[in-house]
Amino acid sequence: MNYFPLLMNVDYKKVVIVGGGHVARQKIEALLPTKAMITVVSPSVTETVQQYVSEGFVTWKEKAFESADLDDATLVFAVTNDEEVNNAVEEATQHWQLLSRADAKGRVDFINPAVVRRGEFVVTVSTSGASPGLTRKVKTDLAEQFGGHYATYVSFLREARQQILQVFSGDEKKQVLAELLDPKFLQWMEQGENQKCEEWLQQRIGEQQ
Repeated sequence: MNYFPLLMNVDYKKVVIVGGGHVARQKIEALLPTKAMITVVSPSVTETVQQYVSEGFVTWKEKAFESADLDDATLVFAVTNDEEVNNAVEEATQHWQLLSRADAKGRVDFINPAVVRRGEFVVTVSTSGASPGLTRKVKTDLAEQFGGHYATYVSFLREARQQILQVFSGDEKKQVLAELLDPKFLQWMEQGENQKCEEWLQQRIGEQQ
């Protein structure tokens, strides 16, 4: 199957996870960086999921699944080890709601790629379910390639771009934006010399004013 890659804004949208085990925990942790409204429906949950509930990150419906549990949900995860329950979740999911079944035995509208997140910098990788092992390996490689300094680097690029757009125009604007991709900025960030980036930016803007 050829999936359409998409980064989706789920802030303040209801996401329902049916199941309370290891896979449910993985889905919760993938959603935590967002402001999604996460609801878990399961008679029992793992200790880690219980902790997320106690901390207020997750709402837990301590019960068996019912179709009304999906009301107003944007995303639905069926992640139980009971095929009958997963089938019931699929049957209750409306056509406008997106469903992912962990057992992949029925309707699967989307899959979760492996994610390397560095602040606003997000890299995803997937083998479309063909080889989870390869997906994990590539994720590990990417995590090593794109270190924690990428978070501050991308934050600087965003702020610098906003300032440049206010000062420059036309071809000169394009030129300065291109200059921001000089490897020296990333190197400065990696070395912890963030102030050099800001000094360069203010000097460059000063030349225009």
